[in-house]
Amino acid sequence: MLIDWFTVGAQTANFLVLVWLLKRFLYKPILDAIDQREQRIADELADADAKTREAERERDEFHSKNAEFDRQRNELLSKATDEVKASRQQMLDEARTEADALRAKRQESLQRELTSLQAEISRRTQAEVFAIARHALSDLADNDLESRMCDVFLARLRDLDDDVKQTVRQCKVSDSAPARVRSAMPLSSQQHDAIRSSIDEVFAAELPVGFETDPAITSGIELTVGGQRIAWSIGDYLTSLESSVGELLDNVAADAEAGVAQ
Repeated sequence: MLIDWFTVGAQTANFLVLVWLLKRFLYKPILDAIDQREQRIADELADADAKTREAERERDEFHSKNAEFDRQRNELLSKATDEVKASRQQMLDEARTEADALRAKRQESLQRELTSLQAEISRRTQAEVFAIARHALSDLADNDLESRMCDVFLARLRDLDDDVKQTVRQCKVSDSAPARVRSAMPLSSQQHDAIRSSIDEVFAAELPVGFETDPAITSGIELTVGGQRIAWSIGDYLTSLESSVGELLDNVAADAEAGVAQ
C-alpha cells in the first residue's frame, strides 16, 4: 500500500491550522471568560467579606454608643433633676424677693401719689389765691392807682441798664411802626407828654409813640419798641411772685420725694 505523503502533509497542516484556529478563536476566549468570571467572583467574595467585617464593626460601635448614650442619659437625667430642684428653690426665693420689692414699691408709689396730690393742692390753692388777687386789683384800679403806676413806670424807665438802652436805640421805629405804650386804663394827656418826654430823654432820640388801652394788663404800663418790651405792672409782679412760690413748692415736693426714695 502506497502512502500519499502529500495528502498526509496536507491533512496534518489542516489539523494544525484547525487546532490553532480553535485555540485562537474558541478556547482562549472561553478561558479568558472563565478567568474573568473567577476573578469577579473572587472580588465579590472579598467585597462581601469586607462588608461583613464593616457591618460587624458598625454593630459593635452601635452597641458601644448605645451603652455610652444610656450612661450619658442617666447622668443628664440626674443632673437635670438636681437643677430643677435648685431652680425651683431659686424661683421661690426670687418670687418672695419680688413680692417684697413690689410691696415696698407700691407703698413708695402711694407715698409719691400722696406727695404729688399735696403739691397739686398747694399749686391750685396758689393759683386761686393769685387769680383772686389779680381780679381784686383789677376791680380796685382807679385813676389815682394808674397815676401811681405811671410814676413807677417812669422811674423804672430812667433806671434801665445802658445795654437795654443801646438795644432799644438800635430798633427801627417809624410813624408806621411806632413805639407802643399800653395801659389797662386810658392815660391823660399829661401822662402821655410825661411818657414821651422820658422816652426821648432816656433813649436820646425822638421816637414816635402810640398809646393803647389793654384791659389784660393789671394796673401797670408796658412799652414795646421793636422786639423789646419794658413794663411794670402789679400783674407782672404777681406773676413773678407766683413763679417764685411755684419754684418753692417744686423744691419742697422734690425734697419729699427724695425722702420717700431714701
